[in-house]
Amino acid sequence: MKHFKFSFLVTAVCLVAAGWWGYEHSGMAGALTGISIAAILAVMEVSLSFDNAVVNASVLKTWDERWQKLFLGVGIIIAVFGMRLLFPLVIVAVAANLGLADVWNLALTDPKQYSAHLTAHHAEVAAFGGMFLLLVFLNFLFDDEKEHHWLGRLEEKIGALGRVSSIAVMISIGALMTSLSLVEEAQKMVVLMSGLWGILIYVGVDAVSALLEKDEDDGANVGDLVKKGGIGGFLYLEVLDASFSFDGVIGAFAITTDVVIIMLGLAIGAMFVRSLTVFLVKKGTLDEFVYLEHGAHYAIGILAVIMLASMKFHIPEVFTGLVGVAFIVASLWSSVRYKKVQQALDVREAVKEIA
Repeated sequence: MKHFKFSFLVTAVCLVAAGWWGYEHSGMAGALTGISIAAILAVMEVSLSFDNAVVNASVLKTWDERWQKLFLGVGIIIAVFGMRLLFPLVIVAVAANLGLADVWNLALTDPKQYSAHLTAHHAEVAAFGGMFLLLVFLNFLFDDEKEHHWLGRLEEKIGALGRVSSIAVMISIGALMTSLSLVEEAQKMVVLMSGLWGILIYVGVDAVSALLEKDEDDGANVGDLVKKGGIGGFLYLEVLDASFSFDGVIGAFAITTDVVIIMLGLAIGAMFVRSLTVFLVKKGTLDEFVYLEHGAHYAIGILAVIMLASMKFHIPEVFTGLVGVAFIVASLWSSVRYKKVQQALDVREAVKEIA
């Protein structure tokens, strides 16, 4: 529980703040509503981002302590205030041609109009995040050096395709071009540009990592480089977190239009995701449950598809969260089975040696 102490402290502070904010506007009934909605948003954020925590942990576990602390310290500030508050404000500011101060006032005084501006540009955000997350999944899927294969020979054969240069980027561009059929003609160009920016950012992080660590890993890809820590890895995890978090921000407006309650609720969720990341790293959970990382990446792949589909279809956040949890649970179950089989094999080998 020591890894979650600070998260519980932040939870208490945020719930008190949510209660005070609600009380200032609607008395005791408003206070209770504010607390309950903030708690619901926190649970939603954790369910949507659990796979994010697993992937973060898979990267962080090989970093040195300095970079771990930087990501878990500075990174949480960026995650809470940057991605869950400032980023939506910037989108509305650009879309409505307003200053950030004006947009903040709009969010407080006319949250419905603020929400309308934000959701009106959901397709562009979904294209950007969907492309980045799809590349995260595909580069894991096409990693021919993975030690374990959750889907057995099928996954091993698919992973061998990773020897083909840029196959993940090629598939991602194909998926982006196909997804354009989901949006209206007037939106196609801006959605295409947003998706290409998502691909460019992913490849750009790869390039930054290669430049910064050329002497140590000449020719390595992003999957190898981010695991060494450094600026490239830090940028990779921050963009990954952004791709996850904005989906939660959009979903939060389906529950409430109060931007303050949204920020407080999602902040609680973000803190628990960070604490969960630390727990997974410190306890060596990913080494013990060998398929957990697989489950998280497959959940990311499904989330990427859902984000692209959401450009046309409304997909409930509950469904998105449950799909991610289902993959995590399935991978845990497979990991436990694998561990039991390995223990049985070890016992047999020991018996043979004695005999």
